[in-house]
Amino acid sequence: MSDRGTETRVDEVEDRLVTAVAVGEYLPGAGLPPERELAALLGVARVTVRGALARLVDRGLLETRRGRGGGTFVRTQWPDSSSQAVGRVLLARWAGIQDTADAIALLHGALATAAAERATAVDAGTIRAHLASFRDAASGLEKQQADALLHRAIIDAARNDALRTALATLESQISIAAPAHLWGMVDGMADMEQRALREHEELVDAVCDGRAAEAGVIARRHVGIDVELLERAMLRAGQVPQG
Repeated sequence: MSDRGTETRVDEVEDRLVTAVAVGEYLPGAGLPPERELAALLGVARVTVRGALARLVDRGLLETRRGRGGGTFVRTQWPDSSSQAVGRVLLARWAGIQDTADAIALLHGALATAAAERATAVDAGTIRAHLASFRDAASGLEKQQADALLHRAIIDAARNDALRTALATLESQISIAAPAHLWGMVDGMADMEQRALREHEELVDAVCDGRAAEAGVIARRHVGIDVELLERAMLRAGQVPQG
């Protein structure tokens, strides 16, 4: 590949990482995966990832820490300099994001329905424990991590590996650059987390009480938060979501 081609790939990865941070896939304080994992996630060479990370460290968006527990971490979420990259990335992906998000919502609904039909008393106890952990977690990174564990417990209770695999595949397609669900921007995050808590409580009650049809409806609606957060990010970046 030519030097210009390599430079273009670095530009693209830089834009994706800037956007992933801006929309809260990686929140301030969060560590990014090691270069090898990030390269596999993004489908590029390690040297491309290394070049993009170096640029973002120079820009002050990321920082590197040495020693035990070291790595690359997010310093700040959305400086003004990020807006153009966010607009480019989301606008280019918007049609695919909408279609994939719809499919993800349908799969979450199917999994929640199955979980309500199949959850054992042990499953219900695990799910409720994860709900309590989400309720008690600090805003931001802790809540994002607790959210992932709660949804994973519901998916596990559905006992359907084919649906689980299909969901993981679709979620990797809608992701900008991270395996984690996006969490939005700091302004508005607390309100979103309160809404998520209310919907989590409704979902967990429906699943644990065996109300299968209701669990499916709640799960499908709940997943819509992701698209709403991306719409807000597009508007902040100066783009108008279409469709």
